[in-house]
Amino acid sequence: MAASSNEKSGYGKFPRVIVPAASGAGAGRVWAGTEAWAEVARHAGAHGSSVPIVVDTYPGVDLDELETFIRQALPGYLVLNVEALAARPITEIDTMIATNLTDDRVFGVLSHHRLVDFYLEDRLADVAARVDASESPVALVGWGAALVPLRERILVLADLARWEIQQRQRAGAPNWRSANGAEDNLRKYKRSFFVEWRVADRHKRDLFPALDYVLDTNGGVSGGKVISADTFHRGMAAAVSGPFRVVPFFDPGVWGGQWMKEVCGLDPDVENYAWCFDCVPEENSILLDVDGVVVELPALDVVLTQPTALLGQLTRARFGAEFPIRFDLLDTMGGGNLSLQVHPLTEYIQDRFGMPYTQDESYYLLDCDEEAVVYLGLKTGVDAQTMVGALKDASDGGGSFPAEDFVNVFPAKKHDHFSIPAGTVHCSGANSMVLEISATPYIFTFKMWDWDRVGLDGSPRPIHLDHARRNIQWDRDTEWARQQLLDQVRVVDSGPGWTEEHTGLHELEFLEVRRHWFTEAVHHHTRGTVNVLNLVEGAEAVVESPDGSFAPFTVRYAETFIIPAAVGAYTLRPSGAGVGQRCGTVKAYVRGTHTDACIQTDAGPDRGESPS
Repeated sequence: MAASSNEKSGYGKFPRVIVPAASGAGAGRVWAGTEAWAEVARHAGAHGSSVPIVVDTYPGVDLDELETFIRQALPGYLVLNVEALAARPITEIDTMIATNLTDDRVFGVLSHHRLVDFYLEDRLADVAARVDASESPVALVGWGAALVPLRERILVLADLARWEIQQRQRAGAPNWRSANGAEDNLRKYKRSFFVEWRVADRHKRDLFPALDYVLDTNGGVSGGKVISADTFHRGMAAAVSGPFRVVPFFDPGVWGGQWMKEVCGLDPDVENYAWCFDCVPEENSILLDVDGVVVELPALDVVLTQPTALLGQLTRARFGAEFPIRFDLLDTMGGGNLSLQVHPLTEYIQDRFGMPYTQDESYYLLDCDEEAVVYLGLKTGVDAQTMVGALKDASDGGGSFPAEDFVNVFPAKKHDHFSIPAGTVHCSGANSMVLEISATPYIFTFKMWDWDRVGLDGSPRPIHLDHARRNIQWDRDTEWARQQLLDQVRVVDSGPGWTEEHTGLHELEFLEVRRHWFTEAVHHHTRGTVNVLNLVEGAEAVVESPDGSFAPFTVRYAETFIIPAAVGAYTLRPSGAGVGQRCGTVKAYVRGTHTDACIQTDAGPDRGESPS
C-alpha cells in the first residue's frame, strides 16, 4: 500500500443528522417494540375507537414478521393482510412487467407502473367493507395498504433502505410476493431496481403528506423504531439545513483491495473490499438522531421530501426529484484490474433501458502505488471489427484478450483526475484507490473483458459485448484521450492560503469538478445548486456557516459530504489533526444550475462558473 499521511483518519461510518427538539405531544419521541404499537393504537383511539391503523410497507419489509408482531402487540385488533386479500396474482403481475424485466440477467427497462396497477379495485373495496363491518379495531398491513378506500385512518409507513433489501436478498429473501428466494441475486436486484423500487417510490411520495408515523424496519420488525410524522419531517428538513453525510456501505469484489480496511477502519478478516458507496442516496441510509436515539431511514426520503432545498431550483427542474451526483470509492490496492468496460450513450440508455440520462464517469486517484495505470480510450489505428472479434473469441473461451494491444494504458499518480464520458472504453488498473465522481446511474456497465475471472459466487460475471460494441466511440483514440481526458487541471482562482482548480469533467459530461487546496479558510457558496465534496487530502477539516445558520460540521480524510443548495455560503478550513497540513477537497456540481449571474472565465459560463 502506498504511504499516506492520512491513514487511520477516523473515517466516520455512522454519521448522524441531529433532529432539533420540538414541543407538543410525541415531539422528539422514539417508540420501539410493543411500546411503538401501543402509541399508534393510542393515537387511533384518540380519533375514535373505530379508526383503523394502516401500515403501508416498502417492498422488502418482512410482512409475515410484521403481521405476527402486530397481532402480539395489539391482541384486540383484527389484522388484515391487504396483499393477500387484494393484490393481483403474482403470475398476472409477472406478465404485466415482463417487458420491464427482459431476459437479460442484469438489465431491464424502467417501469412506469403505479402500485394500484398491481391490485384489484373490487378486492380493495371488499377490504374497506370488512373494515367498516368489523366490531373490533382493525390494522391493515402490506405494500399498498393505503390503497384501501377508507374514510379515515392512522397511517404508518414501514420504511426500509435499498442496501438493507439487497443484504436480505443475498441471504435468500425473495422479491415482493415472488417465490424466487433461491434465484440469482443479479436477477432479484434487477426486478427490484427496474420495477419494485420505481413503483414503491412513486407510491411513497403520495404517502408522505398523509403520514402519522414512520417505522424504521432496517433492524427488523420486533425492534423497529417509530417516530411521529412531525419528527420525520423535521428530520428531513434538518438534513437540508446544513452539511450532512449518508451512511456509507462497503462491499467485496473479485478485484477488491486492502486500502479501505485500514483507512476506513473495516473488518480486517474480510478478504477484501472493492466498493464504498458513500454518496448514492438512492441506496444509502440516513441516520436521524432523535434526542440521542438513532433512527435509520432511506436517504432517498430526503430527496423525495426536500427536492428543491436539497438540489436547487434548476437542478430539480432538470432531473426532477432525483439526486444526479454519485461519489463512490473503488479499492484495487493489493487487488486486481476492474473489468474492461464502457457505458451507454444517452440515446442508447434512454431507448433500451428507459433511463433519462447516462452513466458518465470519472476517476480521481485518491491514492495509488507507483505502478498504477488507467486503461482509457483506444489505441490509434485500432480496427473495430478486429477488436470485437478478439473480445468475442475471449468470451467464448478462446484465450485471453490482449487488452494492451487495443486500449491505451496511461500511468496514474495520486490526485490525477481522468474524465470518462459515456462511450469511452476504460477501467482502473490494480493498486489504485479511485474516487469515482460521476452521474448517478451506476449499474449500466457493459463489461467486455474480465481478465479470465469468475464472480465471488463462482459464476462467470456477465459480459455484454453486444451492448458494448454499439456504444464504443471508435474515434476516441490515443491523441483524443491525451488531449481531452488527461491533465485537464487549470487554476481558476486563488487567495491567501488557498487555490481553486478546475479538474473536469469533460465537456460531454454535465458535472463540473473543482479542487481546492487550502491551509486557511476558503469561502464557498452553493449559488443555488447542490454541492458534493470529498476531503481528498489532510486529516480533518471543518465546514462552517459565516452567519451561524448551521453548526460546525467536521469531515475527515476520504469522507464524502453533501452541501444542500439551500445552505448558500459556507467555509472550509483545516481543523483538529488537519491544522498545519495542506488540505484538499474536490467538489462536484451540475453545470448551468447556478441561480445567480455566472462568473465568466476563459472556459465560458458553463465550464468555468466558480461558486467560490
